[in-house]
Amino acid sequence: MGAESNILKTLPKAVKLPTQSFIGGKHVSARSGATLECIFPGDGKVIGEVAACDEVDVDLAVRSAREAFGSGRWSRMAPQERRKIMLRFSELILANREELGILETLNVGKPIVNATNGDIPSAANCVAWFGEAIDKIYGEVGPTSDDLMAVVTREPLGVVAAIVPWNYPLSMAAWKFAPALIAGNSVVLKPAEQSPYTALRIAELALEAGIPEGVFNVVSGFGKTAGQALGRHMDVDCVTFTGSTQVGKMFLIYAGQSNGKRVSLELGGKSPQVVLADADLDAAAASIAAGIFANAGQVCNAGSRVIVEESVKDALVEKVTKHAEALRVGNPFDVETKMGPLVSREQYERVLSYMEIGVQQGARIATGGGKTLVESGGYFVQPTIFDNVRNDMRIAQEEIFGPVLSVISVKDAEQAVKVANDTVYGLAAGVWTENIRIAQRVAKGIRAGVVWVNCFDRGNMSVPFGGFKQSGHGRDKSLHAIDKYTDWKATWFAS
Repeated sequence: MGAESNILKTLPKAVKLPTQSFIGGKHVSARSGATLECIFPGDGKVIGEVAACDEVDVDLAVRSAREAFGSGRWSRMAPQERRKIMLRFSELILANREELGILETLNVGKPIVNATNGDIPSAANCVAWFGEAIDKIYGEVGPTSDDLMAVVTREPLGVVAAIVPWNYPLSMAAWKFAPALIAGNSVVLKPAEQSPYTALRIAELALEAGIPEGVFNVVSGFGKTAGQALGRHMDVDCVTFTGSTQVGKMFLIYAGQSNGKRVSLELGGKSPQVVLADADLDAAAASIAAGIFANAGQVCNAGSRVIVEESVKDALVEKVTKHAEALRVGNPFDVETKMGPLVSREQYERVLSYMEIGVQQGARIATGGGKTLVESGGYFVQPTIFDNVRNDMRIAQEEIFGPVLSVISVKDAEQAVKVANDTVYGLAAGVWTENIRIAQRVAKGIRAGVVWVNCFDRGNMSVPFGGFKQSGHGRDKSLHAIDKYTDWKATWFAS
């Protein structure tokens, strides 16, 4: 075990760090006894260890989920009763908001203010929203002749494996498990190896809320072992995954090599922010800065490419630079911190390498461009803006997943759309213009699952989220999310 972090000495005594997985309503260690280290990104030191589950443990979790599903103790529970439990679950998340916020910040370095006031309430809201939807989802009656009646009903798939990322550990998990649960499925949740704490704690709260044993299981472990085991398992009916495009493609392979299970994917992005000459540059600059520097740029739909008409490019870069340089980077447990560290040494080195690549390929650093707070031992980098970027550069084409913005100039709106679409991704985009006709044309022309006009990264649970192209398929949030976890059954009655 590596050097222990001093941050543990500053935590409230009531905060307990999870160490075991949660299977069948019980805390369990990995059968092999293996563990993985949890690192606090603020100083790069160890804060604890959790079970490193492998194929054997995954099989136990899937068996537990299957038994619970088959028993009907959740899948056939009256919708009104499940609704009450989900609402209680949401209340418990909020009641434990401070503890969950601390656990999330410990794992991923997210500023504590953002975790406690943003991510945790967001997860609770998601659970409540889907809980309220349980008894408001109807089937259909098909048009038939008088001697027949056809009833079309939604049926749960069975066992859903939810594999979630480290950038928004709890809120992304809730986007998966909440609709899967309300549809009547049992769930096996695998958090990223960097961020197991909130998932393991939330499993306890699910049981406390009244979700029966075996319905909600959490296996901590590495993607190459626990994640792959879920993808290949013959008794998993659905894998829902958020993460990198490279790993997402592997789950399609695993599905084909096993039981042909359903796979839904929310993958990478290289989201453009198109800024036209008539835009409100002050509003655009503030939103662009928030859209790339929030969560240290570790956001799938981060607006990492600014595509701006050349006549206003310099003015816009100057304004965004001021926002970047005003950001306070520091200890995520400091309430004044606006940007914390990157999640891991691996991610730290990856982002720094892209900064070097940008310079090597001829882009100009407008601000930032390297490490900061090196003496802390943490994974801190500077908010960085590259000017004079060509769209064929690697920093403009590849997902960096860090606070690195590329600025690309274009002649007009038509060229802006072409550049915006010149990427393998299609998750999100922003459009900035005061001309509503041009805004409609540009928004329609961009191939992305979400387009914001004169705003960025806005949303609520009632509107679906997901991407086009290599940003994946299927939708999180909204009633459309339930489509991923159900199938339609047609039942015919002869009179």
